[in-house]
Amino acid sequence: MNGIMKNFVVDKSESLALHEQVAAEIRRTIADGEAKQGERLPPAVDLAAILGVNKNTVIRALHILREEGLLDFTRGRGVRVVGTPQCSAVLSAVDDLLRFARSQGYRGDEVIALVQARV
Repeated sequence: MNGIMKNFVVDKSESLALHEQVAAEIRRTIADGEAKQGERLPPAVDLAAILGVNKNTVIRALHILREEGLLDFTRGRGVRVVGTPQCSAVLSAVDDLLRFARSQGYRGDEVIALVQARV
């Protein structure tokens, strides 16, 4: 993965936040099979150096990917790829649905009931 990400350039003039650009690049490497399920990612400090961004930017991106189900943080084992892009896309859609439902006044249990009624 290190060799592939060396070609990635963070565009500070782009409207997309730096941490989102970093998350997108890691997401792409997973989707393209360059980082496979079970593989360990380099430490955040190394990724930051490769990408030319602050370590905290990388950490923020890694947390986003963990929430999406793509990565797992395990003490002593580092950050590992655990999910697939398809899983990430479904979780992202669920998050979007929940945000929308909340904005419309629905609670989580009500959304679950609505989904179950459609299955």
